[in-house]
Amino acid sequence: MKNLLALLLTAALLGLAAGTVSAQTESAPKSVIHVITVKFKADATPEQIKAAIDGVKALPAKYKGITHVWVKAIKVQGDKTHALVMEFADEAALKEYAGSDAQKDWYKVYQPIREESTTFDITN
Repeated sequence: MKNLLALLLTAALLGLAAGTVSAQTESAPKSVIHVITVKFKADATPEQIKAAIDGVKALPAKYKGITHVWVKAIKVQGDKTHALVMEFADEAALKEYAGSDAQKDWYKVYQPIREESTTFDITN
């Protein structure tokens, strides 16, 4: 009887664990987080940097595939001075953004003052 009870308890726990993993997989967002860490050129003015950051903030209105942006870094490590984050609806939206008019317009203010950047695209 004890063995049957232990077996049933084990089966219940395994079923619960499998259900939790399955639920996490099903509820995982399909969006893509595009993280850019930036080191601006030494001669970039505060106004130029502000224009680049304001340009990121304006992207969701210019490109429907961008759903959210974050521009306020709370903690920074290394030689990068800023982090710019865009959330894309999905991988297709990220791919379509490359070379889009919205990206080209933003690059006009961003690229001339960017010394170095690193990009990570993250999804589930």
